Amino acid sequence: MNTVTAALGTDRARRLRAALTVLLAAAVAVGAPFYFAPFQVFQLTMVLLYAVALAGLNLLVGFGGQISLGHGAFFAAGAYTAAVMLDRYDTGHLATLPVAAAGCFLLGLGFGVPALRLRGLYLALVTLSFAVFLPPLLKRLEPVTGGSMGLTVDKLQPPAWSGLAEDQWMYFVVLAVTAVALLLARNLLRSRAGRALLAVRDNESAAEVMGVRLSLHKTLAFAWSAMFAGVAGCLYTWVIGFVSPDSFTFVLSITLLAGLVVGGLGSLYGPLLGAAFVMYVPSVSQDVSEAAPGVVFGLLIITVMFVAPTGLAGLPGRVLGAVARRLPRTTAALDHPPEAESGRDTEPKSGAEPESSATLTPADPAVVDAEPVGASPRTEKE
Repeated sequence: MNTVTAALGTDRARRLRAALTVLLAAAVAVGAPFYFAPFQVFQLTMVLLYAVALAGLNLLVGFGGQISLGHGAFFAAGAYTAAVMLDRYDTGHLATLPVAAAGCFLLGLGFGVPALRLRGLYLALVTLSFAVFLPPLLKRLEPVTGGSMGLTVDKLQPPAWSGLAEDQWMYFVVLAVTAVALLLARNLLRSRAGRALLAVRDNESAAEVMGVRLSLHKTLAFAWSAMFAGVAGCLYTWVIGFVSPDSFTFVLSITLLAGLVVGGLGSLYGPLLGAAFVMYVPSVSQDVSEAAPGVVFGLLIITVMFVAPTGLAGLPGRVLGAVARRLPRTTAALDHPPEAESGRDTEPKSGAEPESSATLTPADPAVVDAEPVGASPRTEKE
């Protein structure tokens, strides 16, 4: 009974801490646009939309055990879907979001077919090829995509009743979409499909024996991942108001994957940390070295991976574990101090006999009975 009560108490405390953390994060997120300057609010908005893209990539790589170097292509597909609808068909901004999500879901569903036969580096090369050939394709489709010049669309404007500036309204809209996306990813992982995805990642043979359909869940992993990327691309069009093929090169795909690894694979909070890394580190690298910002960016990634091999999301647990391992040693050292080494001037304890000398003394019987070297043997008379 005591064990059950302790378990319930621990679970209740854990839920209370989680609720307090969520409330604190929500309060900070709501108050941020009223405290920071417009450009800083814009940066926070970009962090949020990148977090949506990384949440989808985390489903595929972190929880699905597959690898993709073409996530930027799905990001571009969602961005161009929104831009074409706004520019060619003059639809509302909110109408572009479900269309971009559904279109990228179907695109990921079709692209997930190679994942059934490929894995590892081979799958990475196939997805990378998708990210490489998409920008030239967008330039070729000039009547629809605007070619190399891209498309310029209107940004999402705040309603009159809100009383907010454009950057603040955009921030709150993206914040709401990001919260829904992260909640959807969390619930998806806790569902039956999410547990099957984790089983496929851990051991495909064991998952198949347990009745998990590998082909279905691998394909769905690509579809869900592409849908999240498409939503992030649609938000990108709303925020920037301009899309061009040069904005979605294969470098974007590699940057997103690097951001996810730095943030923490398989962590629900990793996408947020990785998105902040993707947004702020390149600008910091540019400030440090205008000649070679890529070198600084690479060195920062190496440093983070050296300090936190499991990503920034796992760094607090790593630090707490190191402190917990060190505390018992420190306590034991304080409770049992090392004894002082005996020196030559240390007096022997009372009643203790002095240590025998290594040199034989004349009082030693061995010396008395011993004959000197070279002496003549003694006779009985002597």
